[in-house]
Amino acid sequence: MRKIHAFQSCSKSFIARTSSASRSLASQKFLASAAFSRPYTVSSARRDFTSFFCHNQQWSARSDGLKPSDVTRVRGIAHAVVEPDTAHVAPAGFKEVEVLTPRRLFKIYAQLAKSRLTFLVVLTAMSGVALSPLPATVPILLSTAVGTALCSASANTLNQLQEIPYDAQMARTRQRPLVRRAISPLHAAGFAAVTGVAGPAVLWFMASPITACLGVANIVLYAAAYTWLKRKSVSNTWVGAVVGGIPPVMGWTACGGKILPSADYPIHLFLPSFLTETPLDMSMIDNPLGAFALFMLLYSWQFPHFNSLSHFIRGSYAQAGYKMLCVLNPQKNALVALRHSLLLVPICSILFPLSGLTTWAFALTSLVPNAICIRGSWAWWRRCGEKEARISFQNYLWYLPVMLALMMVHKQGLEWRRWVGMQDEVPSDGADIPKP
Repeated sequence: MRKIHAFQSCSKSFIARTSSASRSLASQKFLASAAFSRPYTVSSARRDFTSFFCHNQQWSARSDGLKPSDVTRVRGIAHAVVEPDTAHVAPAGFKEVEVLTPRRLFKIYAQLAKSRLTFLVVLTAMSGVALSPLPATVPILLSTAVGTALCSASANTLNQLQEIPYDAQMARTRQRPLVRRAISPLHAAGFAAVTGVAGPAVLWFMASPITACLGVANIVLYAAAYTWLKRKSVSNTWVGAVVGGIPPVMGWTACGGKILPSADYPIHLFLPSFLTETPLDMSMIDNPLGAFALFMLLYSWQFPHFNSLSHFIRGSYAQAGYKMLCVLNPQKNALVALRHSLLLVPICSILFPLSGLTTWAFALTSLVPNAICIRGSWAWWRRCGEKEARISFQNYLWYLPVMLALMMVHKQGLEWRRWVGMQDEVPSDGADIPKP
């Protein structure tokens, strides 16, 4: 009798506790499935894998506030000892959408345009304007910078619109605006359309039609060909290098320079003084070889710069399914970077002075940064390690601005010593003008 009485009192107290809280049919089904589900442990490998797709903090606490010990089986029916007030519990990972104030919208637009990459593109376009032997006005300079920036913003936005599901799988891109839904795809498409029309329009009316056509070609190559090829073939890197080589040519054409030779616009070679007795003809500096030299510098620079970067983030590329050379063949990826590092030596020491853009002194001064970067690329190719790849990547971050600065110092026809007063001015008859 005592055992029966104890069992009845235990049952009554249990029923009182379970009936005190009103539960819906949906919550009962959920708790029953949770109780009958087989418990399992997640391995560390799986945790590492899922960490690439979502933030693991949202799984650290259950949204319903229940613990495994709170769920009890009683004769095949799952009941919860304590059930929280689910009406006031926010779902895990829920975040309210921020109001798009002008400041936040500008920040999102800058992220869509990849502001740092766009700044680099504008810098290289300005180098074409600065190294051009033709005169450039302030309106030409500003319109080229604005038009190039708008074209780059459009291409980068269109690229992100197509890669939303793939960016969500990579740790370094999952915080992009379209992935975290800070802006709608329709809004981003409108931004890409406006910048894609405004950029070429500015270049067409303020610079030259050929510059506008190059801007449109860059948008198409990057947003269509390059983005599509990233999941199809390793040749995407070579297409991306062409995209990077076009902006300095845009600066060249914005000043009135041509990119194709003709009878009225021939290619002229500027040999060093010890190989020719022909006097220097400054009117022949404006020749298509100068535009080709600018293109080749940026084209070859892309490979050691991007290949080294892609090497230590190749895990993310593999997760997203991109067919990058760093994923399929890391050793060859380093070899391609080394080849173009070596190719930059004749480009700087032969092609640029031969085109007349710089003096032959640039052939000597450019050897120092080239030697430093080749050493880093060689070490990376020999060991194929992440440490060597990072060193090579850092080398080619400072390489481009240093080279552009040296080109300006050694620009043909630009006498810096005369500017600072170290050399007397020479009049047209060749006689020195005495200093006062």
